[in-house]
Amino acid sequence: MLEGLETIEGVGDATASKLRRAGFTTVEAVAVTPLREIMFKTGLGYENVLKITQEARKLVHIGFTTAKELWERRKGMLRCSMGSQRLNELLGGGIETQAMTEMIGEYGVGKTQLCLMLSVTAQLPKSQKGFEGNVVYIDTEGTFSPERVYNIASAMGLDPEQTLNNIILCRVYNSDHQCLIIDHLFKKCPEENVKLVIVDSMVSHFRGEYLGRESLAERQQLLNQYLHKLLRLAEAYNLAVVITNQVLANPVQVYGGNPNRPAGGHIMAHACTHRIYITRGKKGTRKARVIDSPYLPESEASFLITAKGIEDAPDAD
Repeated sequence: MLEGLETIEGVGDATASKLRRAGFTTVEAVAVTPLREIMFKTGLGYENVLKITQEARKLVHIGFTTAKELWERRKGMLRCSMGSQRLNELLGGGIETQAMTEMIGEYGVGKTQLCLMLSVTAQLPKSQKGFEGNVVYIDTEGTFSPERVYNIASAMGLDPEQTLNNIILCRVYNSDHQCLIIDHLFKKCPEENVKLVIVDSMVSHFRGEYLGRESLAERQQLLNQYLHKLLRLAEAYNLAVVITNQVLANPVQVYGGNPNRPAGGHIMAHACTHRIYITRGKKGTRKARVIDSPYLPESEASFLITAKGIEDAPDAD
């Protein structure tokens, strides 16, 4: 991460103070935020903000680059274990930084269990397939279980109380609160060495508050705005974002097809880097299937939810 805001050419103490009060505490945050948002939150004029963002982007090298330079930059990408070797292989080594991974499935299929497992494994050293950092867990449905995290950490031989202490939890009660918390992440994540942000679930409040076709466009625009904020956060600070998503039933589905589809429509589909669909398998197993990714093949893997967390399913499914 770069030094303070004063390293941006043209930013003095007064301007830096306005930016910090508005939640833009790092050069990276300024560089990836749209001009109109900075103007709205700081009260600074267009020409001033334009110059500031241009200089900030020079510092973080946002602009034309070669594919070779991108390749070198992505070597700094980290991967975190999901507890199951098969799941790790499905995702090319685990949940990756600089990306947003969406986990889709029906109620009770195991999405939250995967999130709780990741909130523990993300704290592991890099040598043990962890991120070696803290976790922000945004809980929109009240399903976060500290007891479950305690048990998983104990089963892994970790200090369960320290593990819980490294998870920064926020229980959000409506979509406005959720958006406010996401805005604050650009300040919170670099301050707290956060390497994983979990939103469980992303669309719950939006679906419950924006009802009817007349509010659909407004809902989708707001959802799109905050999905892209999360993606910018992941890229700016080399951290991973994991979101969960619900499914909708399609009553007119042709016989034999899957009657369920992910909520959020095309907005969710386009914003997420990797999309994983989770279903129930035989004998208590779960199946994770890659349904969209820029480079991962469409394949699936089985896993188990046990007292220890997430584990490989036996060969005979």
